[in-house]
Amino acid sequence: RINKFEAIKAVNEIEADKFEEQLRIVQKKMQAMEGAYDGTIEDLFNQTVKLEAMEKKAGMADGEVSGLRSKLILLQENNEKQEERLAKSVLELAVSCQRADASVKKRHELENAVSSNEEQMDG
Repeated sequence: RINKFEAIKAVNEIEADKFEEQLRIVQKKMQAMEGAYDGTIEDLFNQTVKLEAMEKKAGMADGEVSGLRSKLILLQENNEKQEERLAKSVLELAVSCQRADASVKKRHELENAVSSNEEQMDG
């Protein structure tokens, strides 16, 4: 009887050893998966931090673009006003040039008339 139970015990110990080896293999795989999981979580955290920084930069860039767009509109409006002023000044200058030309022409006419009168008086 004892031999029978010892044989059963030996079979059970061999089977228990097999299960323990399988358990060690599963535990090693679980440790490897936990390590990979931890690495993935760390990468996810790092990428989240980078994403937040990029979103912050994008927000700042949007603000700058909005500010520059407003400045551009103001500059364009100012440019239009300056162009209107310039056009008005050029027109006034042209009118002044015409008056000056007319004055010079009139002076020449008067000088010629005076010269002609002097010749008639002398002659």
